[in-house]
Amino acid sequence: MKIAVKVVESGKDAAGALGSQVEVRGELVDDRIRALLAALNAARIRGLPGDQLFLDSIEQALAGARIDDRAVRPPLPQIFKGGLSPSRLRKVTELVHAKIEDELTLEEMANAVNLSVAHFSQMFRKSTGQSPHRFVLQQRIERAKELLRKAEARVLDVAVACGFKTQQHFARVFRQICGTSPTQYRREVFG
Repeated sequence: MKIAVKVVESGKDAAGALGSQVEVRGELVDDRIRALLAALNAARIRGLPGDQLFLDSIEQALAGARIDDRAVRPPLPQIFKGGLSPSRLRKVTELVHAKIEDELTLEEMANAVNLSVAHFSQMFRKSTGQSPHRFVLQQRIERAKELLRKAEARVLDVAVACGFKTQQHFARVFRQICGTSPTQYRREVFG
């Protein structure tokens, strides 16, 4: 499979987002790479600051897909015996909770347990059944639900306190995970 990827730096793209755009030339035979590049472009078009963990995760997946694609011999099957140890998983969880309102990178999470980013990602998924990015989002939404149960908290304040840079991003992720909007959730809680 031949893929030419060109990153085009620009002030603003057609959608008005700051940053760069990935241009792919040639036919993408691998659906995994096609999906990852689509997710990367969507994230760049959204232009949401604070999505570094998501972008790190896509980078790792693209690197893995590229290595799989270019491997001279088939890779050996990976056998995991159980993922992260309970103490390492606890360290990562504590880090996520400590930085719930800050930007958190995959590298920071991996460094907290002295593992490479790629190995950490695989072991974390094995331990939790989800990617580090999804786990962080889940933890942020759980914290948001706690805060939304307090009558005095505004939805925007809850979004910021849980690490979301915009109320729209918070509402979209909340709806994806909970099946309802933050405002509807609050109405259901207070009857």
